[in-house]
Amino acid sequence: MLDNTFFFTKVSDIPNNIWDELACSSYVYFTSEYLSAIEKNNPHILYFYIIIKNNQNKAIAFASIQIINFYLNTIENEFTNFLKNSTSIARKLKILPEEKPLKILNCGNIFVSGEHGIYIKNGQNKSIILKKISKAISHYTKNSDQPDSIDIFIIRDFVVQSLSVSNELLNLGYYSFNVEPNMKLKIDYRWRNFEDYLSSLKTKFRVKSRKALQLSSDLIVKEITTQNFDQHVCQMTELYKNVVSKADFNLGQFKIATYKDLKETFGDSYILKSYWIENKMVGFMSGLIHKKKLDAHFVGIHYELNKQKAIYQRMLYDYINIAIMEKLTSLNFGRTASEIKSSVGATPEHLTIYVRHKKTMTNKILKLFLSNIHPKEYHQKFPFKKEE
Repeated sequence: MLDNTFFFTKVSDIPNNIWDELACSSYVYFTSEYLSAIEKNNPHILYFYIIIKNNQNKAIAFASIQIINFYLNTIENEFTNFLKNSTSIARKLKILPEEKPLKILNCGNIFVSGEHGIYIKNGQNKSIILKKISKAISHYTKNSDQPDSIDIFIIRDFVVQSLSVSNELLNLGYYSFNVEPNMKLKIDYRWRNFEDYLSSLKTKFRVKSRKALQLSSDLIVKEITTQNFDQHVCQMTELYKNVVSKADFNLGQFKIATYKDLKETFGDSYILKSYWIENKMVGFMSGLIHKKKLDAHFVGIHYELNKQKAIYQRMLYDYINIAIMEKLTSLNFGRTASEIKSSVGATPEHLTIYVRHKKTMTNKILKLFLSNIHPKEYHQKFPFKKEE
């Protein structure tokens, strides 16, 4: 056992006094309710949680870890191609066995982009805590009863302001790379309704917005509730699969059943809406309101009808409308589709991921491939009128 470091394999095993000492209940992604919903509905993933205590035996830091079996042939994108190349070399060198999935350890939230993996209380030396968490991860994986050891370690989604701390990982055998940014929209306090938002756009973008709204005008929007969820879950799953198959960076498949628990737990703060043409569901959107912000979660889209009915654009505008009407301060659209998100006013929040391989030789090979990993290029739009 490491000094002042404690491990739990279930959220429910973490004592209430630890949550009280951490005082992280205002950060929804670090609450037992949110983590329990993820854990319960996604049993294909293994979990463990790290608690760091101070010398007074008080909890001062928390880390959420997932272990995923990653099959390299499931998704084609730049990052998985990098994993395939490095793994192929490792197998040729007999460092990795043939035809086995990569076992990836992820410190972060594999379903929501952003700094949702490590919580450190104010007043602590964050560099020291990060070192302790990295050491704890290594200790746990070496001493756990896992039948197969971890191949890849990932600690993810640090914003630019955190790099002075997170770059400490570069001294611990990790290498860094960037993926697509979070796209975030600041909600202008002067926007009282959606029309105010439209009025703030340059003519070109306002015309495009109105065209998209016209194309989507016959979409019927319905709330998905805990009462009607079960009758829609299959359709939602298929629409979600359409989207996730196009994702550039996706480690774990999200089980749509999770939404029911999230809706039960967070009530009206959890957004879950479906889009219909006659009796056919052609899309859904999800998101969570917390701390005067709206985080967009997964969407599902019927791509054959998307261009004709402007389904995705309509969702983006509906997210904006919700944020305005709820008097929120910001809207996080998440990763992917950066250009279209920028066309509605979102700007990039760059995120850094750290990765290392268990084998020293393969870890050195990683650095060569990572130097060629870059976020997908896109043209940033500037749709708002200039301030007078």
